[in-house]
Amino acid sequence: MKSIAFLLAVCWYSALSSPAAVVIDDDAFGRSLGGWSKKDTGTAEYPLSGSVYRTYKPEISPTPDGGIFISVRIDHVRGWLSTDDHAVLELTISPKGGIVSAQSSIAIQGKSIKSEMILGGNEGGKAIFSPEGAVRIGTDLVADLSAKLLRENIVEAGRVSFPAALRHNYNRLFQAIRVDGTPVRAAGSATPVTQTPPAESTKPQEPAKPGESTVKPEAVPPVATPVPEVAPLQVKPYN
Repeated sequence: MKSIAFLLAVCWYSALSSPAAVVIDDDAFGRSLGGWSKKDTGTAEYPLSGSVYRTYKPEISPTPDGGIFISVRIDHVRGWLSTDDHAVLELTISPKGGIVSAQSSIAIQGKSIKSEMILGGNEGGKAIFSPEGAVRIGTDLVADLSAKLLRENIVEAGRVSFPAALRHNYNRLFQAIRVDGTPVRAAGSATPVTQTPPAESTKPQEPAKPGESTVKPEAVPPVATPVPEVAPLQVKPYN
């Protein structure tokens, strides 16, 4: 019995001391895109740059190091008589919420355009945890896709703006990352500073003039007015 109790205590302690759990808040991600469809809870449609796009709920799987791998399908809705274009956005998130890598591919007119693997590691191989670093990854990803689309001579409005739709989803996914239920810090945010009442002016005092006291007038105690002495009586003899 003692051994069983000891094992239970060890398991309980291990659960408490386990590393932070990183997840994607599906509800927050869906709300940022206008809300998941009530008819089909797995998609959300929204207008962007004059075109309509459809995002599916992300597919998430754990990575060996305790992070997560996210795969999101995004469609360019082109109408009843046209075939929709498709794209996939893939992100790898570290256990601490940092973006390790990002990659995307777009299928248009039977052509597949795939971006380079945008790595979010520094020289030490560690994931970038700062929001500024996440912005750089998203910028590089869209720039790579846009350049490859131009080389394919794709000029249709909804297709040209497809990389921007991917960036839109990328930003929303980053804002939906939760580490132990806590959102990732937004770019430019900082710890609020407690306001303190303004201190008294520290303006340097002007040097005293020769013969002038450096003590403030209000600091000098009042001097009592001296009582005038009474003149002595002078008595003169009469006649």
